[in-house]
Amino acid sequence: MEWMQLYDETNQPTAEQISEYIANPLWERMNLFLTDSYHVAPSYSYSSCSGQPGWNVKYQKAGRSLCTLYPMDGFFIALVVIGVKEQTEAEMIIPTLSEYVQKLYANAGSIAGARWLMIHVTDERIFENVKLLIQIRRKIKGN
Repeated sequence: MEWMQLYDETNQPTAEQISEYIANPLWERMNLFLTDSYHVAPSYSYSSCSGQPGWNVKYQKAGRSLCTLYPMDGFFIALVVIGVKEQTEAEMIIPTLSEYVQKLYANAGSIAGARWLMIHVTDERIFENVKLLIQIRRKIKGN
């Protein structure tokens, strides 16, 4: 059953229900990375945006978005926005990332100078790529 049919705007899923729906260990690992590294709690919100409607999980630090995670059947999408200030650093590491993420970055349109990357996290390499991009958004203290 589709995510939108399971959990509409009036029926917020629990963290456990989201995890069960995704059924991918990378989901738990991403949430653990974000909460442990940045000492932030997830924020659940419903979006009626046509790009990726439904419930999502947002992570912010000091009022700044780290990423937004979108549950999918068997994987999740990580939205990471590379702003103007981060572009030089991002472009230095892009050649080291997976071919999939390189293509996403190259084809991402610029909105007010930022690149909005909707990354389908389906394997370990993409997972690690997303972690690197998030760390460009905001450094982890002590690293």
